Amino acid sequence: MAGQLKEYLQDPFLKQMYSQIRQAGPLKSILVDITHVCNIRCQGCYFFAEDMDKNKAPRDEAEFDAFIEREKTRGTNFVSVAGGEPSLMLPRLKKIYDNFWLMVVTNGLRRIPYAGFENMPIAVSVWGDHATDIVLRGSGKTDVFSRGLQNYKDDPRVLWYYTTTAGNAHQIESVVEQCVANGNYVLFNFYGDLSHKGGEVDHHRGFEEVRRQINRMIERYPERILLSSYLSQVVSSGRLYQEEWGYEVCCSISADNEVNLARIHNGKPYNTHFRAYNPDLKSTRRCCIGETRDCSTCFDVWAHFSWVMLNMKAHLASKQEFTNWLTTMYLFYLINRIVDFEAGVRLLPELHRRVSQGHPPSDALQPGLSLPVGQLMHQWQ
Repeated sequence: MAGQLKEYLQDPFLKQMYSQIRQAGPLKSILVDITHVCNIRCQGCYFFAEDMDKNKAPRDEAEFDAFIEREKTRGTNFVSVAGGEPSLMLPRLKKIYDNFWLMVVTNGLRRIPYAGFENMPIAVSVWGDHATDIVLRGSGKTDVFSRGLQNYKDDPRVLWYYTTTAGNAHQIESVVEQCVANGNYVLFNFYGDLSHKGGEVDHHRGFEEVRRQINRMIERYPERILLSSYLSQVVSSGRLYQEEWGYEVCCSISADNEVNLARIHNGKPYNTHFRAYNPDLKSTRRCCIGETRDCSTCFDVWAHFSWVMLNMKAHLASKQEFTNWLTTMYLFYLINRIVDFEAGVRLLPELHRRVSQGHPPSDALQPGLSLPVGQLMHQWQ
């Protein structure tokens, strides 16, 4: 493996990305639902679909402070902040920001102020064009997308976390145009139809046309899109070489939760530090998106980032496959501002070019090399 790495890293561009990641160091990550309260009810939101709000956030600020200290002592250095709606808990969000690298996901209705959060990456949700977003997130009456655009106009911290729906690929161009014109970046996600609405949002329709439109947006806005064509393929197809996506391979499981004992011992890699904390900050759930959710409905890009990142060895068969792995790693570090963001975004056009030159057909992944996958590369966990 060392010989292959040395060969691939003769390429100055790959070496530049790899060196930045190594300099930043390994991530010890957790997910925290900072509150059980939200100011909207999105159709298909995993948090309320699985009644995660039953675990109430502590009222006592001392409990929250003690949680932060416990995680610092445990070695945590990166936190994904969700909920509930994090913008409703600004003092606690500030404490996380002051102690860890983080990413916060917000619905966009309430602006997170700039002062005090100057370099905090903010993922603002959108689920389609204005009409679709009003139906799915605004209860048929609130234009949440427009509110988010107003709140985060030309905000350098912001990327739009665009959850695309299988039957609405034709909306992608318009949504991306508006986000880019707003002075922001775009990261794509994929909608799992937890509410069984069917129709345009039914994930069983497949995401082939969605992928084509994402690739068009990468070609048009390579300096603004924070998802590669490779990761888009992996997430939306549920395939990584010979493996199929599901609980048995998901790396984003709570390592301390006894429900995962069999999964931990099945030989597949997992993030040994990761815990998905419920709002009570004491209990953890099975994985980042639920207790009992059918994994075939999970197209969460965050979880799939980990799937690729912890399967480095499977990507060493060729320079192109290593490039696919390394660019996935780099995008995660870049999105979360663990590497220098301003310098990193200047690499995006070349990063996308390197991935797209070896991109497989839209309906199938490259066969690749089937390698056994075990506990790999502890430094990336």
